[in-house]
Amino acid sequence: MARKVIAVLLLICFLGIVGVLLLCLKTKDLREPPGFKYGIVLDAGSSHTAMFIYKWPADKENDTGIVSQHSMCDVQGGGISSYAENPPAAGKSLKQCLDQAVSDVPKERHPLTPLYLGATAGMRLLNLTDAEASDRVLSAVTSTLKSYPFDFRGAKILSGEDEGVFGWVTANYLLENFIKYGWIGQWFRPKKPTLGAMDLGGASTQITFETQDPIEDPQNGVMLRLYGQTYKVYTHSFLCYGRDQILRRVLSKVMKADGYKTSVSNPCWPKGYQRNLKLQEVYNSPCTAAEKPDSYDPQRTINMSGSGDTAQCLLHVDSLFSFTSCSFTRCSFDGVFQPGLSGNFIAFSAFFYTVDFIQTVMKRRVASPADLNTAADAICSAEWPELRLKAPEQEKWLPDYCAVANFVYLLITKGYRFDQSSFPNIAFQKKAGDTSIGWALGYMLNLTNMIPAEEVGFQKGANYSSWVVLVVLFVAVILMALGTVFCLLRSGKQHRTM
Repeated sequence: MARKVIAVLLLICFLGIVGVLLLCLKTKDLREPPGFKYGIVLDAGSSHTAMFIYKWPADKENDTGIVSQHSMCDVQGGGISSYAENPPAAGKSLKQCLDQAVSDVPKERHPLTPLYLGATAGMRLLNLTDAEASDRVLSAVTSTLKSYPFDFRGAKILSGEDEGVFGWVTANYLLENFIKYGWIGQWFRPKKPTLGAMDLGGASTQITFETQDPIEDPQNGVMLRLYGQTYKVYTHSFLCYGRDQILRRVLSKVMKADGYKTSVSNPCWPKGYQRNLKLQEVYNSPCTAAEKPDSYDPQRTINMSGSGDTAQCLLHVDSLFSFTSCSFTRCSFDGVFQPGLSGNFIAFSAFFYTVDFIQTVMKRRVASPADLNTAADAICSAEWPELRLKAPEQEKWLPDYCAVANFVYLLITKGYRFDQSSFPNIAFQKKAGDTSIGWALGYMLNLTNMIPAEEVGFQKGANYSSWVVLVVLFVAVILMALGTVFCLLRSGKQHRTM
């Protein structure tokens, strides 16, 4: 009799285990998406254009919280604003990356894949100086984009505030600070604050963060409603404070300090480095136009050699900022209102590349303002042969790290007012997971309404809570059966010994 009971119980255990395995397989099948949707954004920056292809499971409601970077492509050549004299070439420059998109996105998805181009500070500057040339460039790239089999949704110039806010949205979206998908198949709002975002591009820099303080300048305030939650966000974009424009402005300060002589010593270049440059390389930008010499000849050549003088370089970079006037209770620089800093920040683009160079090439830590200042001094003091030996693959950018490191130091500490206690709250990152941090993803999410203003439903896909209950019941049955078997065996053993 005992043997029959044991056999029956073992059969129950076996069936229970099989049931759990089948349930897991069924759950797995339900969780696997049937396919993906795609979106393409071209980030037309001042120095270059990058194409990002995003994807997300096609069966998700609101397409929420699950977008990732599928692939990317760097367009060869300069930014589209550099083609002002030859607009058709701006469109042609995009073809290599668009051809890659044709192969990266499944053919059946081509007509359903939205395609956007957003131009940033380089085109903002061109639009300020020559609006007709700006229009011709946008028209040329539009013509090229329309010739591809995607759902082209437009090419436009972003405002600095849009660029800052979309970068903030991207960072917090990727880090799941707005909403998170739980392991039991439900969305929930994490109990953690948002991150501030700092972006350093080629022609402008942006700072954006959530604040509870009054925003005294309406131009710097944005109210966002995401997933049923309202965020009061401060943002400002500083035009002419991007990496490339800062370098031009520093060169202008250096030449002006030497009286625009034919031979000039540059304290921001390493000793042993020299090159000739024409005045038009420095002054063909609205950011430097006001400092043109009286007898300006764009073809005039200046012989410039590096002297590696950290203190003098710091003075030149510091002169780019103005801290003298503020019509608000508090300002960052150039009379721009900024509320008190709060929370953690993520710094990307050229912020990341500069700090990464300090850490990986110069082998220095960056945990405090003093660390950043000391690292800038070490870069400026290094001679040209030494720098080339340290990072031969970066030779193109090596002469400029001294000026850029000093600029990043002054911008973060003196400009944005990070101090010894708040500086460690900055994380210098290029990506979150496998996805690049920048404004492009936030821009696509906004234009495709993939971040709803209202709170999303909490049940997604399969009802996983039901599966969890069933799994627990199966496990309980198995444990009870095993316990009964153990008791019967023990009882039988005792009976035989009597």
